[in-house]
Amino acid sequence: MKYESIMRIIICLIAVLVIVLPSSLHAQVIFDVGKFSAAEPGNQLPVGWHPLTFKKIPSHTKYTLIKDGNTVVIKAVSRASASGLIRKIRIDPQKYPFIRWRWKISNVYKNGDVTKKTGDDYPARIYITFEYDPDRIGFLEKIKYNLAKQFYGEYPPSAAINYIWASHAPIGTMVSNPYSERIKMIVVKSGKKTLDTWMTEKRNIYDDYIRAFGEKPPMISGIAIMTDSDNTREAATAFYGDIQLSGN
Repeated sequence: MKYESIMRIIICLIAVLVIVLPSSLHAQVIFDVGKFSAAEPGNQLPVGWHPLTFKKIPSHTKYTLIKDGNTVVIKAVSRASASGLIRKIRIDPQKYPFIRWRWKISNVYKNGDVTKKTGDDYPARIYITFEYDPDRIGFLEKIKYNLAKQFYGEYPPSAAINYIWASHAPIGTMVSNPYSERIKMIVVKSGKKTLDTWMTEKRNIYDDYIRAFGEKPPMISGIAIMTDSDNTREAATAFYGDIQLSGN
């Protein structure tokens, strides 16, 4: 085989690698947290997802896999109720800093207020929890976490970020949850302007955590969806599409 022919083959192989390799690397940094579109409509929960309930709240939000157009999504109906669906995962937010999701709501709350316990309800939210890291807290806090583990069988999250669809607060608002300083609420959407319209969101969890807590985040321990109305005693209907984590 002539030298020119060999060089031609090598150049072609390099060109193929230049085209294929970046897309392959991109594919490796995608993590499907909730591939709801691949599920079948019905009452069964998506694979890997479990109910997230609270002991003092007896009435729970109803979550159902339905078909919206040609895509399967989760429909949430809350009537003076609160609960969520959670997928417990252990994943590095430095490797997968970005979260993408789709959501849609049918209404907001008249009395929703991110600053008050009586208004701490949201027609839709994406809930990110972060695992307990004993190296980050003091002696007394470690005692509390060890007691909680004995009671619940596992350590509770050390912190959480809620990406919320607020009723009235301005987009971009970040406040502490009225029940806990270790839960930060970030307003991604607000109000009635885009009711009944699918919206696609993207957030940088890693950067948001640093902005919220002033330090680098520990490992992510879970991702949940939640529609609640137990404090306002109102009602809401929301829809959640696929949720992904990615490196870019």
